[in-house]
Amino acid sequence: MAGLLVPKIELTEQSVNFGRFVAEPLEKGFGVTLGNSLRRVLLGYLSGAAVTQVRIEGVQHEFTVIPNTKEDVMEFLLNVKELRLKALSERGGMLVLEVEKEGPVYASDIKPSADFEIINPELCLLNVTKPGSRLYIELDVEIGTGFRGAETTENTPVGTIPVDAIFTPIRKVNYFVEPTHLGRETSRERLRLEIWTDGAMAPVDTVSNAAAILVE
Repeated sequence: MAGLLVPKIELTEQSVNFGRFVAEPLEKGFGVTLGNSLRRVLLGYLSGAAVTQVRIEGVQHEFTVIPNTKEDVMEFLLNVKELRLKALSERGGMLVLEVEKEGPVYASDIKPSADFEIINPELCLLNVTKPGSRLYIELDVEIGTGFRGAETTENTPVGTIPVDAIFTPIRKVNYFVEPTHLGRETSRERLRLEIWTDGAMAPVDTVSNAAAILVE
């Protein structure tokens, strides 16, 4: 459109999990339009990696206990839901958790993978209560967007248990629109955007990817 302002987007604050951005100047009314669009894309359309189903040795379904552990299967699945992963490739894969010890089992105990980096290795997945117990679990990982509930997974083999999958790397998005000016022209707007991530993607990259999706 002829004469339409092209805003400058500036990163004003950033940490590992947080970024604050300012976009200005914007035509009057465009602040809310751009803020809504970016927020929707950031929360629903950025891809990420998540565990979608697990197989636990000695366990056939989710309504039971895990032998020699404090947690039942449902409690373990809730913990797995909090596992945050960074995809190092564009394909899914499998992670393996195999331990023979008593006490807490952390995400850091998962065997290293060339396809995924564990963002929160300090996450406690479960607690083994019997010395010398062997625990073997396979975790299937997929690449996706948004959220996918375990109940949407159909026709899984016996012993394969679906998991609620949070693919998005975005935890929270806020935006604020305020008046500004360009020279003597006072009917302009400034957009302030705040983004919290899970650490799998840098905040500046989330904005870049979201903008690319909007352009498409």
